[in-house]
Amino acid sequence: IGNTVLHILVLQPNKTFACHMYSLILSYDRNKEGPGSLELIPNNEGLSPFKLAGVEGNTVMFQYLMQKRKQNLWSFGPLSTVLYDITEIDSWAEDQSFLELIVSTKKREARQILDLTPVKELVSLKWNMYGRPYFCFLALFYILYMVCFTMCCVYRPLKPRTGNRTSSRDNTVYVQKMLQESYVAYEDELRLVGELITVIGAVVILVLEIPDILRVGAAKYFGQTILGGPFHIIVITYACMILVTMVMRLTSTTGEVVPMSFALVLGWCNVMYFARGFQMLGPFTIMIQKMIFGDLMRFCWLMAVVILGFASAFYIIFQTENPENLGQFYNYPMSLFTTFELFLTIIDGPANYDVDLPFMYSVVYFAFAIIATLLMLNLLIAMMGDTHWRVAHEQDELWRAQVVATTVMLERKLPRCLWPRSGICGREFGLGDRWYLRIEDRVDPSKHKMMRYTEAFKVQDRDNYDKGSEKLETNGDTLCKKEMSALSLSRSTSRTSSHRGWEILRRNT
Repeated sequence: IGNTVLHILVLQPNKTFACHMYSLILSYDRNKEGPGSLELIPNNEGLSPFKLAGVEGNTVMFQYLMQKRKQNLWSFGPLSTVLYDITEIDSWAEDQSFLELIVSTKKREARQILDLTPVKELVSLKWNMYGRPYFCFLALFYILYMVCFTMCCVYRPLKPRTGNRTSSRDNTVYVQKMLQESYVAYEDELRLVGELITVIGAVVILVLEIPDILRVGAAKYFGQTILGGPFHIIVITYACMILVTMVMRLTSTTGEVVPMSFALVLGWCNVMYFARGFQMLGPFTIMIQKMIFGDLMRFCWLMAVVILGFASAFYIIFQTENPENLGQFYNYPMSLFTTFELFLTIIDGPANYDVDLPFMYSVVYFAFAIIATLLMLNLLIAMMGDTHWRVAHEQDELWRAQVVATTVMLERKLPRCLWPRSGICGREFGLGDRWYLRIEDRVDPSKHKMMRYTEAFKVQDRDNYDKGSEKLETNGDTLCKKEMSALSLSRSTSRTSSHRGWEILRRNT
């Protein structure tokens, strides 16, 4: 019951009342330090009160709990050293990481905790010591891997075509080699080494991604942009396309260019994932994700309806015409592709001035230009501009969340020998097996001096107000004019004393 009440207090809107009640309940806890402590018992979702405060974005409760856990090591004048307990914060030995819970929640208030002590210092320590070097090395290794795969695709085994053309529009001059003909020369053996590296890399990607999908869940793993959800879809699809290409090569199946071309596009697009390691480029990747999966996905439904309708009209208009004079609409698939190009203004309206074009073509094209070019494209630009404005106001906050997600990802993937635990074990200071982070704080004496002056002025104003109130009460039977003069005198006295105090504060500053 006590643990349930603690979880309820974390969710209370009245933060001050919740903190006092939280402290009162813990004062009756018999197992304050043991494993049966109320603070360590998780709820049905596996969240302790401390983790629940982070997920809900309750910064007041989080700071209150951190102040209870800190240990003052020493202080000398304005300098002080504090040990913060990071047992539940550090993701090194946690199955359900506190940092991962913060960046994966949908509440924006939770990301503000990443800027509080000691979370900010812990993330900075992990990122600067291990995260950034490993991430840069991983980015360089992936780029070299993609260059190797691209060269294997460019020099794939082809041979001249021997069969006769069956159509005047047939433009094929090379065809794919059979498996027995693909690995004969020395250059083929070099390409084979690159292809083996590509296949091994695809298998490693699947081995690393599938356990995280099973642990987190597909909806959460692919749906969170901070965690790189769309990029996980891209890299898994890329690995599957590599394996499909390998099967088609081994079975001498024609058409390997289809999965190979998809893999090239997806593999190189995944390079944008590594932009999150740089503060200048990281927020732009989130902008691209939000535009693609927010604005563009909604817009594509409208675009598909417009293209389908006008492409059908263009095909019907030119169905009775000679395709050699205006071949952009000679069959239905080509009509769809041509209308798509017209929609994006990639090409101008096709016309042949040597022949008479149908009158309805001019009418339909006029309506298409008004709806597609003038209306819908400008609508898309306005939607993307609004998304850019919203993300630009959160870019620093989003980049910090990206850094945290990347750090947690690397910490889980890399062996323990390459990523030692951060912080100091409490046994060095007689604090048990908990882990602490040492933070040195410098107290600004001028700041505290100004705060003392401000508090003194507040007390003085309060005393003057109380005196004026007593004076009003004692003279309650006097005339209204005297009451007003006494009130104005009280206020002027308070205003004069405040003015004098602020003058002292300005001179000291």
